[in-house]
Amino acid sequence: MRYRAVYPLVSWPPVVYHKTYMDQRQEEAVYDFLENVTEPFQLEQVSSYAQTQASKRNSRLTVEIAALFDSRKIAFRLDEKRWLSRRGYFETATFVISPTKLELLNGILIPGHRCIPFANPALLPNEYTFYWEGGLQVPLTTTEGPPEDFYPFYFIFGEEYIPQYIGRENLENEASFLDNPYEEPAEVSIRTLDMRNIYRELGFVPGDRFAVQTLDWKEGRFSLKKISKDDWAQKDLDEWLACAEKAFSDSFAMLGSGANTEEQITFAYWYGGRRIMETPAYSLEEFLFIKTKKIETVPYGIETRFWFSGMEIPDSKGLIGFAAPYDKTVIEDILIANNIPVSEFVIHAYVLDALFRGENDVDDVMNRLVPPVIRLKKAEFSLIAGYIIDSMEEIKQDYSLFLDKKTGPVRLRLAELHTAVIELAAKLQKEEVEASWLPKHTFIVLSQLQGHVASLLEDLALEDAPPDAELEAIDDSLDAMIETYSDVKEMIEGSLDNFRRNNLRVIHGRKKHFSASDTWRLLQISISGINAWRQALVQESCTMAELHAIIQAGMGWQAQGEYRFRCESPGSREAQFLHDKMQLGDVLSFGLNEIVYEYNGRWSVKVIIMAAQSAIKNKAVGFIAGAGASPPESVGGAVRFCRLLEMLENGSDAEKRAAAGELGDGFVPGFFDMEKCNEKVAQGLRKGEGDGVF
Repeated sequence: MRYRAVYPLVSWPPVVYHKTYMDQRQEEAVYDFLENVTEPFQLEQVSSYAQTQASKRNSRLTVEIAALFDSRKIAFRLDEKRWLSRRGYFETATFVISPTKLELLNGILIPGHRCIPFANPALLPNEYTFYWEGGLQVPLTTTEGPPEDFYPFYFIFGEEYIPQYIGRENLENEASFLDNPYEEPAEVSIRTLDMRNIYRELGFVPGDRFAVQTLDWKEGRFSLKKISKDDWAQKDLDEWLACAEKAFSDSFAMLGSGANTEEQITFAYWYGGRRIMETPAYSLEEFLFIKTKKIETVPYGIETRFWFSGMEIPDSKGLIGFAAPYDKTVIEDILIANNIPVSEFVIHAYVLDALFRGENDVDDVMNRLVPPVIRLKKAEFSLIAGYIIDSMEEIKQDYSLFLDKKTGPVRLRLAELHTAVIELAAKLQKEEVEASWLPKHTFIVLSQLQGHVASLLEDLALEDAPPDAELEAIDDSLDAMIETYSDVKEMIEGSLDNFRRNNLRVIHGRKKHFSASDTWRLLQISISGINAWRQALVQESCTMAELHAIIQAGMGWQAQGEYRFRCESPGSREAQFLHDKMQLGDVLSFGLNEIVYEYNGRWSVKVIIMAAQSAIKNKAVGFIAGAGASPPESVGGAVRFCRLLEMLENGSDAEKRAAAGELGDGFVPGFFDMEKCNEKVAQGLRKGEGDGVF
């Protein structure tokens, strides 16, 4: 259900929106100020600098800048009056890069994601410059290979953005990715550091590291120094690890999921203080993917984030507003209050779309911008309609259908998708259905789609048409977004149908006799590391042994290995293991609602105990929703399973045959057969009539 985000790439500065008060030149001046200041500053200093870049004064500029900082997280607040730029915080700091065996064998170093957050996000990795111990510049070379060979070096940017970063290493890569958005190119070429002489002269071996100092955050210049694998004491590395884990935990607690992974990491280093930016230390890769047991990568709608291990990122109950302007006008305030988080620039795109369609009626624009399912107050309707009329009169004076012949069709499709997303979200909010019955991260997915589409509409509301290559990239990304929207809409409709039919058919066979007062619970069951999840309806008296059998049925496993359930008690760092006869109700009585099912030493399954369910006739134990094909229990874990899926989709013929052999006959990526799983649950019910399995 995830689309490749070919466009737009995570950018710095973030998208510049249409403003009523701060004009574009002033906003650009704010970013220019932040890129050049290294000492703590006050908002008045930024405002004074930005005022010089505009022809008219702005009495609200200081307030606008404060809103920009708070919403976009582009500077750190020191106290009530003082702020610090990212450059001021990260410049001169030290971090670690650990070359891999692949890099040592090939005499290269791939910068990739390794300089987050110590380099200006406006720079791409191939724009960094490295020096050997502050002296000679390390030369560059190019390295060719299948794109999946390089994916691990860009993963921290976010799995969904990896193709963009590799694509922008050179024009040939970008053209190869855009040639077919649904298949990876056979080979790409990336720019790497030529480390042959350094590795040879210093006798680098696996386990050796580089201590890297930031020389210039703005320009992305760094100095490398070798650290042998035995130079640092383990107790010092353990101290850094504890500091990093607390820093990330504090960041998640204070800021939630963040706008992207780069923002998450930036603020983790802020909350971690100076120790996290000093050595001895682990590299960010070692910390996130090897050393820490408290942080992991989790799906977040159609994107990924870092989060507390064993926990899901909470969903929202409406559109979050990733594309909402930070300095809202009256018109924007009305739309956002009605769950349409857009800037006035998006309205201009809708007006241009109407002109492209040959329409002049304001009602046509209003019905697409604000779908009829959303009821505006009379005064609100009049204000927005008046703004559209004025905008249409102004824009049509310079509009040329001939000049819009390339951009118009793409803008039209974007507007239709944006309207569809807004309308679907509005209908869901009107449904009297608990969010727990909807597919996981329903509103997050819709928010991410809406945010991407709104940003693209803003780009196509400009007077000048974008270059053909950029327009083609937008169109390719749009195809994938429409497919994602169709998938999530189908899943939502299926969930709503289940809810309206009281969620479950009666599963035939003798059911376990629970007390009349026993409470039903919805469980969210998901395999860590892959996008496969299930929702099951059980009672609080369900034991861990019974839950084991239910999970096995939902994943199509055969109970061929050992299992255990664990949880962490509040205030305790130590895991508590749950015995087979313990019930869900017992877990809830401890103040817990999440447990982890460990199976066969290879699989970790999160089980979230969700809200109690109101009285529904004919309830029975079983599954009511789910997505994603479950991995065969024998493939060796989530990493191996993801690799097999990649081989199955994009590998050579030999790799596809090998992957199909390991995944087994009848395996269909992404397919969840709920009826078959419920048949297995029913069989377990009948089997357990005498032996207590259910």
